[in-house]
Amino acid sequence: MIEYTEHYFRGLDLWSLAVDEAFFNVSFTNEPGTPRHGYYLYTLSEECEKCPFTRWKHVPTDSRNYSVFKIDTSRLLGLRVHDRDVGSYSYDNDTYVCQLDSMNLGEFGVYDFRISPTGSYAFGPVKDPVNIYLPFLTILLLMLAIGGLVYLARYILRRFKAESVPAAQPSATSTGPEGTDDASEDKGDSSADSQQQSVPKKRLQSLDTFRGIAITLMIFVNSGGGQYWWIEHATWNGLHVADLVFPWFLFIMGVCVPISLRSQLVRNVPRRTIAVTILIRSVKLFLIGLCLNSINGPSFANLRLFGVLQRFGVAYLVVSLLYLWCHREVVPSQHRFVRANVDIIRLSRQWLAVGLLIAVYLGVMLFASAPGCARGYFGPGGKHLMAAYPNCTGGITGYIDRMLLGVAHLYQHPTARYVYDGQPFDPEGPFGCLPTILQVFLGVQCGATILSFTDHRQRLKRFGLWSLGLGLAGGALCGFSKNDGWLPVNKNLWSLSYVLVTASLAYLLLFACYYAIDTRRVWCGRPFLYAGMNAIILYVGHTVFHRMLPWHWRIGSMNTHLMLTLEALWNTAVWNLVALYLYKRKLFYNL
Repeated sequence: MIEYTEHYFRGLDLWSLAVDEAFFNVSFTNEPGTPRHGYYLYTLSEECEKCPFTRWKHVPTDSRNYSVFKIDTSRLLGLRVHDRDVGSYSYDNDTYVCQLDSMNLGEFGVYDFRISPTGSYAFGPVKDPVNIYLPFLTILLLMLAIGGLVYLARYILRRFKAESVPAAQPSATSTGPEGTDDASEDKGDSSADSQQQSVPKKRLQSLDTFRGIAITLMIFVNSGGGQYWWIEHATWNGLHVADLVFPWFLFIMGVCVPISLRSQLVRNVPRRTIAVTILIRSVKLFLIGLCLNSINGPSFANLRLFGVLQRFGVAYLVVSLLYLWCHREVVPSQHRFVRANVDIIRLSRQWLAVGLLIAVYLGVMLFASAPGCARGYFGPGGKHLMAAYPNCTGGITGYIDRMLLGVAHLYQHPTARYVYDGQPFDPEGPFGCLPTILQVFLGVQCGATILSFTDHRQRLKRFGLWSLGLGLAGGALCGFSKNDGWLPVNKNLWSLSYVLVTASLAYLLLFACYYAIDTRRVWCGRPFLYAGMNAIILYVGHTVFHRMLPWHWRIGSMNTHLMLTLEALWNTAVWNLVALYLYKRKLFYNL
């Protein structure tokens, strides 16, 4: 820790700092050579790939010889100091006084940076930051305490009920009333277990649990997720927690497609009737999503046309109709290889159609170029690559979406627009629907596996192999790196590597749920089971009531990760209680 003058930081209000902020003091002495107009500070976040330094603050020369600023601490920062104004950006060929690479600043810390005209500097903390991950430990202890109290209350209630039974009441199975209750419960449980073991369940609880995990995680993320950067969506390339939710929903929707359609085909429902039902369901999803986009005002001039539910509707329509018209139940050959891969062979026609679709998509992505953009460029535009393609946000994908919908009808506030100073870009735009179809179809393949094999080991083996194969394929496409591969993992573009990696993780999660719930039966899927049975209600409800009590609340400024995480968990828990209520009323609304 470096020495500092106390009056530098006298009067600083640490409570005025927001989440992921610290105080940054810049000081200098009026030595010969000190620039008359002061110093110009330029910063560069590690999240901005291959970007120039961006002008941040001007430190004037005055009687104080120091200035205190608030600085973002969420990511590593680089700092460059100029003795003159070099414009909005500072490039490598610009002359500068000094430069710091990768400053690791901490929340609520106070840092001092001293510079001299010779280019020498001193940097260090004068107040240590807080540990932003302590809230996880606090919340874990709180949840354990609440769980312990609930268990104790249930235990006391059972004892009270047992003692309230008259002692003279006869019992053929025990010597007392407490034994009577226990014996009857044990008998009921054992008979239920034996019945479950002898009669396979028609409904796989692991599928509802999988969907429930996805919707619960989505609500937590949309509630802020405690404002941890790794929980929120990645700025451009990369994979954060929030980036898993949407593809998992699409995957599990695909799993249910063959299960649902096959049951209708077995009942000899006309394919035309099924197709009309699919169309109506898709239109409903699209219209609901369009209505949710108008939640801040129904102005058609700047209404966002596409979104999450719209992409659900498009992908569901294409994949369901493709499965319906290309479906074949019987595979003529009884060869050993055919029997071992019957789930894939049954979908061979669908695989061919989806493969051709993805080939067209890759051909456009890699070989078509937007006006003024390089061929094969699919970066965030703006100041990316030292501002080489400022108007090429999303490459050909962004260009096609802008041509089809118009800039005013795209999503106006993507994270990349603020980090890279790029154009509006819609992560759920129309061109990105093409790889989304593959995402859903990989779920269809999983559903076909469930229908083709009844043995638990066969299913689990295939879940594991698909997870491993898709993960390796996705890793190969992105070069097992964030930015340097052939096709980086990118949720904004719904890149092919993103589809494969998220589908791999979906297979892995389903493997775990299926093993624990439907195979070993060591977990019933609660509390996620109820949320999974009412996914559409929870999605629409949490979007509409996002700013209302009792789901959301504010106490003071709430400028800590602990309070924000507690509020996000509270919102998630309340919606799970809503799902439990709907379950008790036997109301089910699935995506």
